[in-house]
Amino acid sequence: MSKIVIVYHSGYGHTAKVAQAVAEGSGGTLLAIDAEGNLPEGGWEQLAAADTIVMGSPTYMGGPSWQFKKFADQSSKIWFTMSWKDKLAAGFTNSASLNGDKASTVQYLFTLSQQHGMYWVGMGMPPANTKKSTRDDINNLGSSAGLITTTPSDASTDEMVPGDIATAKAFGQRVATATARMAA
Repeated sequence: MSKIVIVYHSGYGHTAKVAQAVAEGSGGTLLAIDAEGNLPEGGWEQLAAADTIVMGSPTYMGGPSWQFKKFADQSSKIWFTMSWKDKLAAGFTNSASLNGDKASTVQYLFTLSQQHGMYWVGMGMPPANTKKSTRDDINNLGSSAGLITTTPSDASTDEMVPGDIATAKAFGQRVATATARMAA
């Protein structure tokens, strides 16, 4: 059985809800980065044992949160020994605006994975881009490189767009399928 770990930071709970949906779709384990940018005890060991690492962060000011960045910077010790080389990687982000410069955060996550020598898993699903499309459709924001979701700044986690949560679950399923193929 392959191991999928979803390591993420969530400032207000929205990114955590996306992480939970990815975990539900993938069968993965959640690993939260705390408000100080630290992993819980045993977190680095969980990542070392993983076949796939899915990274998530809210997009703040055009990039990942400083807490996620602290985690990324701390991974330089792992980079030095290339311990994550040939693992699978994927990523996701959430922000308040429809665009919100989320592509910058996904690109950051991709670059981090490439520095570690990992294989990247993108969305693998077409965008919902017809006149009939709504925010409740799968991949309604049209991302290809990684999962992006949008939550208005004054919305609670209970008010998140169902299409975004469904897309997160579908993305988790894609990650699980890619992980199983890689392990075969």
